[in-house]
Amino acid sequence: MTLHNLASQTALKLPEVSVSQPFGDGFDVFKVMDKVFMLSFHLEGQAAINLKVIPDDGAMLRDIYPYIRAGWHMNKQHWVTVYEDENLDKSLVKDLVLNSYDLVVSKLTKVNRQRIELIKAIQ
Repeated sequence: MTLHNLASQTALKLPEVSVSQPFGDGFDVFKVMDKVFMLSFHLEGQAAINLKVIPDDGAMLRDIYPYIRAGWHMNKQHWVTVYEDENLDKSLVKDLVLNSYDLVVSKLTKVNRQRIELIKAIQ
């Protein structure tokens, strides 16, 4: 499974997620309640995704995994870019997508957080 397929399948299973292409074809923007948590694109012919991270976690991930770098075109402390790689850890990608989603959800209003929790409980 490709990086883009894995990331988008993981993201689209989450409550209140929408995807759009405001920057054109081939550049998917994933949002939870209108807040961006993932971008999916190609950079110099290579598949990549941008994900929100806790700054210390992002630094650690960049040190450990050669296919994770500072967020391309994003705040370098709060975002990482994951590139398609033959050694890509699929469970890590799923965890990073979920963590990015949860980080953004944690900043939503209390009502919206409760709405998402209710939807999760029903699923």
